[in-house]
Amino acid sequence: MYPLKFNPILKERLWGGTKLKDVLGKDIPNDITGESWEISTVPGDISVVSNGDLAGTSLQELIDKNSEAVLGKSVVERFGKEFPILIKFIDAKQDLSIQLHPNDELAKERHNSFGKTEMWYIMDADEAASLIVGFNKNVSKQEYTKSLEDDSLLDLLNYENVKEGDTFFINTGKIHAIGAGVLLAEIQQTSDVTYRVFDFNRRDKNGNLRELHTEQALDAIDYEKKDDFKVDYDREKDIVNDMVACPYFTTNYIDLTKNMEQDISNRDSFTIYMCVGGSATIENKFGSASIQKGETVLVSADSKKVLLKTNGAKLLEVTI
Repeated sequence: MYPLKFNPILKERLWGGTKLKDVLGKDIPNDITGESWEISTVPGDISVVSNGDLAGTSLQELIDKNSEAVLGKSVVERFGKEFPILIKFIDAKQDLSIQLHPNDELAKERHNSFGKTEMWYIMDADEAASLIVGFNKNVSKQEYTKSLEDDSLLDLLNYENVKEGDTFFINTGKIHAIGAGVLLAEIQQTSDVTYRVFDFNRRDKNGNLRELHTEQALDAIDYEKKDDFKVDYDREKDIVNDMVACPYFTTNYIDLTKNMEQDISNRDSFTIYMCVGGSATIENKFGSASIQKGETVLVSADSKKVLLKTNGAKLLEVTI
């Protein structure tokens, strides 16, 4: 298959804003648009091809018809005919709720779902914008529970100021929140299971408090203080820089000033390119697709070589 682009699935969120339009050029439906799901097979939110002869075809249809060609044999053996990751851009005009995600075992037992390991690449951040990632000290379950009761949870949390290019790896169980003024690219396991533990007592447009998952979260939280989240990666130009490698996805950073040809014949996996700066054309022997900042392309596993054509582009390259 030629490199595939998909119609973004745009999500209204209580905390959303307009950066998906203002910075990434997306045609958002309103000024509280918080997420653009770029590649998804989450039931009810399945991506549809937007370019070429396959336009109008869903990603799930393509996988069902020829799963190994799209995903790769090893990926099918692990995950079956389900696309194993979910690709998003997120705009937080307001702070997101403080939350965490269960691991695979808990998610399977409780929700018949994968867990949700994820990573964030900061694309744009207002001055003094920050994230919450983990605790600022080791916390007992009793101390955590008491902080919910006396409204002091924020005192236990670790805050990280951020700027463009900063990257964070969020393993399951780690309490976290995206702060106001942050626009980021998110790569995660295919899962929409979130345990919300604090939401700043906000109300939705109907005046209702959003549901909290206090009890479910208690056995899912990692209460230890860990400094394992900030990703230190090289940013050399015109080479592939290792960024994140975990059992669920591998992400590389590529800052191009000129064309690059890649031999991907030994991957046995699809490859995703998220454009986080500039523009490029992604080409294989079956065709090509042009992308600019805020767009995403999927290259199927049956591709042996890819030509990245550009005068300047920053790409996140994602495989399994």
